[in-house]
Amino acid sequence: MKKYLALILALAMSLSLVACGGKTEEPAKTEEPAKTEEPAASDVEIAVVLKTLASEYWGYVKNGCDAAAAELGVKVTVVGPGAESEIEQQVAMIEQQIGAGVDAIVCAPNDAGAAANALQAALDQGIPVLSVDTNVGIAGQTSFVGTMNDEAAYQGGIWAIDTLGTDIKAVVIYGQEGDNTSNLRRSGYEKACAEKGVEVLSALSGQNTTDGATKTMEDMISSFGDQIDVVFCHNDDTAVGAMNACKSAGLTDVTIVGFDGNKSAVELIQAGELVKATVAQQPYAMGYEVVKAALAAINGEKVEEVISAPVKVVTAENAQEYLDSLA
Repeated sequence: MKKYLALILALAMSLSLVACGGKTEEPAKTEEPAKTEEPAASDVEIAVVLKTLASEYWGYVKNGCDAAAAELGVKVTVVGPGAESEIEQQVAMIEQQIGAGVDAIVCAPNDAGAAANALQAALDQGIPVLSVDTNVGIAGQTSFVGTMNDEAAYQGGIWAIDTLGTDIKAVVIYGQEGDNTSNLRRSGYEKACAEKGVEVLSALSGQNTTDGATKTMEDMISSFGDQIDVVFCHNDDTAVGAMNACKSAGLTDVTIVGFDGNKSAVELIQAGELVKATVAQQPYAMGYEVVKAALAAINGEKVEEVISAPVKVVTAENAQEYLDSLA
């Protein structure tokens, strides 16, 4: 019995030694850090807040944004107030889009200061902020996509003076008071006049609208009458307003220069109306490029701080060529 118990004890000890020493422990696995992946394009949401959607020009910008959205497979929401004078409405739209949790926001500000205050909330949350057409200029902004407005207006001014000669007098109808784009375009026109020795009789705001420009032009005609040889305008809507006022007053020997390159303005040029030229921007390309830049910023890619869009002075000589390219 004792031999039997001893045999059992010896067997148990043997098994215990095998169990303790026979198993090789595997080294502990090290957790790999989770990889940060770019969001799928279909999950990306970009907001674009324009100055307004109630004009031909901003419709072109929207079309460019929509085309980029379709090609890149991202969701792009384009909104804008009823008029460029609606600063508070635009600010509310900016705040609404940020509150909706977009991945990037693009703005063409009606008032750069007011827009910057609203856009700061996006920057505080790490949301990329970009400007299109008109620079917000806020610290931390990713990029500005647009025209160098002072140089573009300068080109329009030089064309008119070279065409009419230096023995002329001009007026300038600029845009919204305090708007950066308006200030730059006015500066460009006035620079051309100063260099060529052309007197600027007056410079007044036309509020960025046809009706506003009509009233402003009526006031200028009341003050200066047929002394006015050329009217430099903030945009094509302004040019149409100036034309309406001149025709109503019976002024026929006036050259009007618009800005934007809207199809409707180019058709007036072709028809031989008082609008003789327009400084054509590329709003469709701007809309497309700013959405493309916004997606690159979301994905952490390098984006140029300024993406410049070229311009062309459209006159009767190249109007059809321009319309063909616009189509």
